[in-house]
Amino acid sequence: MKKDNNDIRDTEIQDETYDYALEENYEQPSADADEETEGEENADEQKPSLKEVIEEHAREDERPDSSKVTLRTILGGDILTAKFLREQLGLILLIAAFVIVYVSFRYNSQKSMLEIDRLNKELVEARYRTLSLSSILTEQCRESRVQNLLKETSDSTLHAADQPPYIVNIPE
Repeated sequence: MKKDNNDIRDTEIQDETYDYALEENYEQPSADADEETEGEENADEQKPSLKEVIEEHAREDERPDSSKVTLRTILGGDILTAKFLREQLGLILLIAAFVIVYVSFRYNSQKSMLEIDRLNKELVEARYRTLSLSSILTEQCRESRVQNLLKETSDSTLHAADQPPYIVNIPE
């Protein structure tokens, strides 16, 4: 029991020492005790006590940082009141903005790729159509085909030449 009483007394002395050490303008007592006593009384009135300082800095809505992150704290929204998240709010908003920009760019690129695929299909169809029309035109413009069409129509004055073409020389 004596040891316990000594421990309690030592603890009280340490607390008093700690209180004095926390005060900002703590000065050691000197030989002029009367003059300093009046100054200390005025300083004590101006300086807040440790309890007042703690009450000033502590807020009721602020919970102590907890290292436990449970599903209940996340789903309940208690994690949003954590000091760390409040300090990093700017970074979180910046990351969210980057994610939105990333998603929008990806959406635009997919939209562009679908448009490119559609245009490529149209191009292939146009090439096939052009090739087929070109083959039909080539068939219609063949000399033998033109001669057969002229023979079939009797109202035409056109006919195939019997003589080969000849060159006309013009003197200068």
